[in-house]
Amino acid sequence: MPPHPSDSSPHICLRSLISGHVQGVGYRYATQDKAQALGLLGWVRNCPDGRVEAMIEGDRAQVEALVDWFWSGPPGARVSEVRTESKPLQQFQRFEIWR
Repeated sequence: MPPHPSDSSPHICLRSLISGHVQGVGYRYATQDKAQALGLLGWVRNCPDGRVEAMIEGDRAQVEALVDWFWSGPPGARVSEVRTESKPLQQFQRFEIWR
């Protein structure tokens, strides 16, 4: 049986760094909610330099949807830059907030 068209998108892993006013506005919690709603795995954390870092893994279309969401984030966030880079698959078990 041929794969369903929605199954043709391979799993990918991306590291993202989000800059701007992204700490103290619930960005990590909103990211976790959005990632779980999209069925993604990985983690998100605050960086000492004021950015938010995320490692996200899952279906390419869903990962790209989360990266698009990073530009708006939760209410109160003002995002100035989103940088991403591909990483090897990590086989995460869930999506967590790292502290």
